[in-house]
Amino acid sequence: MTLLLDQSAQQALLELKRVLIIDDEEPIRRLLGYMLQTHGYETVLASDAREARTRLGEQPFALMLCDVNMPGESGMELVRNIVGQHPHTAVIMVTGLDSSVLANAALDMGAFGYIVKPFESNEVMIDVANALRRRRLELENRLHRENLEDVVRTRTMALQQALEWLERSEKELRLSREETIQRLAIAAEYRDSATAQHIQRMSHYCELLARKYGLSSERCDLIRTASPMHDIGKIGTPDHVLLKPGKFTPEEFTVISQHAEIGYRILSGSDAEILKVAASIAWTHHERWDGNGYPRKLKGEAIPVEGRIAAIADAFDALTTQRVYKPAFSLDHAVDLMTKHRGEHFDPELLDVFFASLNDIKHIHDQYADQSPRGMIREA
Repeated sequence: MTLLLDQSAQQALLELKRVLIIDDEEPIRRLLGYMLQTHGYETVLASDAREARTRLGEQPFALMLCDVNMPGESGMELVRNIVGQHPHTAVIMVTGLDSSVLANAALDMGAFGYIVKPFESNEVMIDVANALRRRRLELENRLHRENLEDVVRTRTMALQQALEWLERSEKELRLSREETIQRLAIAAEYRDSATAQHIQRMSHYCELLARKYGLSSERCDLIRTASPMHDIGKIGTPDHVLLKPGKFTPEEFTVISQHAEIGYRILSGSDAEILKVAASIAWTHHERWDGNGYPRKLKGEAIPVEGRIAAIADAFDALTTQRVYKPAFSLDHAVDLMTKHRGEHFDPELLDVFFASLNDIKHIHDQYADQSPRGMIREA
């Protein structure tokens, strides 16, 4: 099992000069120990693989000099196991067999060098120095990678936390913005929150139609959020006209029809995209496909798509809910009435798309049904 050390332990290993010498011949062990000690190394001697394992379990070693042929477990078998269990320890094989096959096998297992007996002191010290230099480079590289991984992990966590905070803030801002819009629309259109469900139905009808028509999700969301302000101009309409239960006189109709222009003036002039869409809806949701609407008598596709969408949603909701001047019509009756004005009052393609989604329309109608008929305002 590979040992996982913290960075302080790895840093200490970089300075370690302790060497484990394993050889079943005592003179060879002592000779190697003497050579290394005279060059400043700390040495520990072991006569076989079993003793070597004990010493390795007691303390860390920078280097292990291991004989190949030993009684019991061979040096090759020992190194094969030690390399995985002690990855911070470099290994040099020491043997009396001058075999390229054996040398390559040792190097393939992870040994850093291969010394053939009899050896010269300079040869041993050069191989030891090279092995420790390579070991140091590998440890430093591993430490650098771990430091880099820690930095990346820390920065990734910080970025994730920042993104989560931004998402929460954006969501809170969006919800606050939508609630403000809805409350403003309620104040302007109803002056009584008991019938506030109208703007919920209106916005969801608009979003449904925009989505089914194939507009982008961003545009659909803008239309859903902005559409509650379609009648914001009614804030400038006198109560005796707005709340009148009977038919409008021509003068009264002129007064109430001004709410489209008033709404546009209230909402226009902003750089905010939501207010631009809201201004367009307020200005154009009473235009007709045949050009006989108001306030500018726009015709066909000269009417912005959000205005054409809002015209359908607003008319459908006016027909299917109770008003001071009429009872609520059934959905089927509303569909029949609006279909008769297909291509006159309403964009024919949009109307077809809207009524192709009757199950969704019924769900919205039921989900946001009015709880009380109080405070209902008539549509102009």
